[in-house]
Amino acid sequence: MRQASLGQVYKGRLKETGELVAVKVQRPFVLETVTIDLFIIRNLGLVLKRFPQVALDVVGLVDEWAARFFEELDYVNEGENGTLFAEMMREDLPQVVVPRTYPEYTSRKVLTTGWVDGEKLSQSTEDDVGSLVNVGVICYLKQLLDTGFFHADPHPGNMIRTPDGKLCILDFGLVTKLTDDQKYGMIEAIAHLIHRDYDAIVKDFVKLGFIPEGVNLDPILPVLAKVFDQALEGGGAKNINFQELAADLAQITFDYPFKIPPYFALIIRAIGVLEGIALVGDPEFAIVDEAYPYIAQRLLTDESPRLRSALRYTIYGKTGVFDAERFIDVMQAFENFISAAKSGGGEDMKGNMAELGAIGFQPSTSLVPAFPMAISQPENPIKARAALSFLLSDRGDFFREFILDEIVKAIDAVSREQLLQIASSFGVRNPVPVFGMVPVRSGALLPTITEEDRVILNNVEKVVKFLSAGTANPTANGDVNVVSLVQELLPVLPSITSKILPDVLSRLSSRVFARVIRESFL
Repeated sequence: MRQASLGQVYKGRLKETGELVAVKVQRPFVLETVTIDLFIIRNLGLVLKRFPQVALDVVGLVDEWAARFFEELDYVNEGENGTLFAEMMREDLPQVVVPRTYPEYTSRKVLTTGWVDGEKLSQSTEDDVGSLVNVGVICYLKQLLDTGFFHADPHPGNMIRTPDGKLCILDFGLVTKLTDDQKYGMIEAIAHLIHRDYDAIVKDFVKLGFIPEGVNLDPILPVLAKVFDQALEGGGAKNINFQELAADLAQITFDYPFKIPPYFALIIRAIGVLEGIALVGDPEFAIVDEAYPYIAQRLLTDESPRLRSALRYTIYGKTGVFDAERFIDVMQAFENFISAAKSGGGEDMKGNMAELGAIGFQPSTSLVPAFPMAISQPENPIKARAALSFLLSDRGDFFREFILDEIVKAIDAVSREQLLQIASSFGVRNPVPVFGMVPVRSGALLPTITEEDRVILNNVEKVVKFLSAGTANPTANGDVNVVSLVQELLPVLPSITSKILPDVLSRLSSRVFARVIRESFL
């Protein structure tokens, strides 16, 4: 049924059950022939090591590839890889399927799996191909950045669309395993790339093994910056063509102490193939754009200190100042991830994401009084957008704590702005005489709005409009219908306030007290 350089695939039927199976049989003397070839190439690599101008690590590449190759020749190992992969995807992405392995009919040179009917994804003309490509992207991102168990041979023949509209992945002989440092390093590098932080990217490349420790980074930085600037033209990081970027990075290896690590060479090949399949159906496809929703989900939900630091950078940048646009960008990507995960037949990459589409009531045992449920509740409550639901959910605890200072600053700025508006409505425009007898600076007792406050108020407006979009019906002039929004959130406010209200009040009082002291006596 199928021929390859290492073996042939036959279609058969089990005598006991009558089930159709695929039987892969290894060609004779493959192991001996390839071992000799690898020995010769590796010795050539040892010779090339004597020439410093040759930056390509031939020996390292051969060692990495040879290790994977010998594993690929062990069909027992391949069958076990397929079984493990299926278990990893079953709960999170049920639309991804893997043929069942029959270990009782498998040996080192013969592999027996279930037969799967279908057509190559790259050749299918069905309407759901685009969504299946997205499922494939999520599947490979999960392998690359989550499980670390990476199917490194996703050529078009190994990705099948089944008659029932699922994505079947074949051939688990070539698998590479990634460490936590490598997974986190790639997420950090993508976050820095999106924000064009080239200084940080160079340091990421050191961590990932592209640049040796102790090398002077100054000469490499402008070269990498030029490569990334070219790649970012025409739409930013989210429109990068990965294959072209990889080719440009490979060119640097000839002139600078920069090399592509052997493990990453397999990743480049795999992602390049996946990108090529996607570009056939969608010429506008960009791998970074497709990856960002998954990365946003990891940043928002992963408890790793490195990823929490990356989340802070993503929203606050190098300046350490909260950026509403970055916040909205991350949350929009997170919502896109939820949609993509559900289109893949799964509720969520972690199992609980389906509940983030709507706010539900959870009884609170806190001392905060519960709001009356029967007062003016909308007859048909609108589902809150996923970003708001996440922030109000238990899984959003860390992120709420993360932005607690911004919540306090926002409450402080908004309350002082409201006080100024109230004073103005009563005609109190110059209240200094009122406080003339008070032995402190008069400005300390008056609400004022600084330039920093104006930035905070602007951020509040952007974030509130984003989070409330599609939640509360807008007013006639397009503003947020605050009454409707509050009514919709009433069921969850008690449990949320019980978690954050004490901290908010404590930090708010400290902030106000510090400002009064500063403006009174300093």
